[in-house]
Amino acid sequence: MPPASTKASTAPGVDADTRLAPRRPGYRRMSFALFAAGVATFALLYSTQALLPAVSAGFGVSASAASWTVSAATGALALCVLPLSALSERFGRRGMMTASLAVAVAVGLLVPFAPSLEWLVALRAVQGAALAGLPASAMAYLAEEVRPRALVGAIGLFVAGNSIGGMSGRIVTGWVAQLWGWRAALGAVGVMALVCAVVFRLMLPRARHFTAGSLNPRALGRTVRTHLSDPLLLRLYAIGALFMTVFGAVYTVIGYRLAEAPFSLPQGVIGSVFLVYLVGTVSSAAAGRLVGRLGRRGALYLAVTTTAAGLLLSLADALAAVLLGLVLITAGFFAGHAVASSSVSRTAKAGRAQASALYQSAYYLGSSVGGTLGAVAFHAGGWTGTVLLGLVAVLGVVSLTLYGTHSARVRERRSGETYNHSVPPSVQRA
Repeated sequence: MPPASTKASTAPGVDADTRLAPRRPGYRRMSFALFAAGVATFALLYSTQALLPAVSAGFGVSASAASWTVSAATGALALCVLPLSALSERFGRRGMMTASLAVAVAVGLLVPFAPSLEWLVALRAVQGAALAGLPASAMAYLAEEVRPRALVGAIGLFVAGNSIGGMSGRIVTGWVAQLWGWRAALGAVGVMALVCAVVFRLMLPRARHFTAGSLNPRALGRTVRTHLSDPLLLRLYAIGALFMTVFGAVYTVIGYRLAEAPFSLPQGVIGSVFLVYLVGTVSSAAAGRLVGRLGRRGALYLAVTTTAAGLLLSLADALAAVLLGLVLITAGFFAGHAVASSSVSRTAKAGRAQASALYQSAYYLGSSVGGTLGAVAFHAGGWTGTVLLGLVAVLGVVSLTLYGTHSARVRERRSGETYNHSVPPSVQRA
């Protein structure tokens, strides 16, 4: 049996025209199912983020210590996403996503009963590890089951589910915590994720283009080495990590800033601030149109410019300015993430699950690092310190994108070709 990394994206004898596309049977069910999975994933993964001030008060710990309830989950996800994606090559994307959600929801229902910060961090790490089986498997499922021209839009809808999950989870936890405490808030998120998991399982169509591969560690190692030797994939992984560093830093400590003077907002109102995630829903779903008009690099430049503008605007001590800054940061982040993640799926011609898993590892590692460093920066220099950390990460995205553009032009001059910005993103191998 050939290794999983070399199999085609469709099963032998299955015509590519049977893949899902807008206005074809099953596309809406698939979109709704993965949207629900995205909601559950982000609601569970970041369930403690809006509650960090309450967790700090409840256990009598600092912001940097409480931030580990977020960083442990995202860090465990980053470590486990590659091995679980390999299992999905053998046992199927649908089964892996279902098992991941089931375990994560079960742990989520136990999290409210954690007797200490150490237990809470440990349970959150287990929850993050369980969720690791979902993101990369979802990306690989979409790459196999959806027509290429519809892929960016389909992934954008999955990312939009992430944004809705992040928003609704934080709003629910904020108001429930204000009324009944942070433990009840975590329980409410667990129940919400349980409903999403049931919807996902009932709605997701069976895979028609998946071909099971073998669990061959050597083949997996070769596939990973191949992806890590691809300059474009490496840059996309780094871009995803840097975007998430900004996002993780900002949203890990924004609750502390808004709870302090001059704002002094209550927990419920702070949770409602996460309504700005709706902007992320729109920007991620629109990523396909952005790429069509501006190209992949143009869309990334727009995303980083928007993110940087939001960071600078959030420095003001006026609540309206801070909220507008969060809107811009959120819009830029989700657009950049949708562009980068869809580019990974289109670039990898074989071993798509591993390619997506490596992106997810880098992405969530960025979240873990951003959350921890953001809290440390906030402790050392206040909100200005967190913003400076974000601007450094944004500068990294710009540098990588500029380097990719320069490399493409150099290669094309050497080959006697004319650089053309209208070349489709899928073939811009920069």
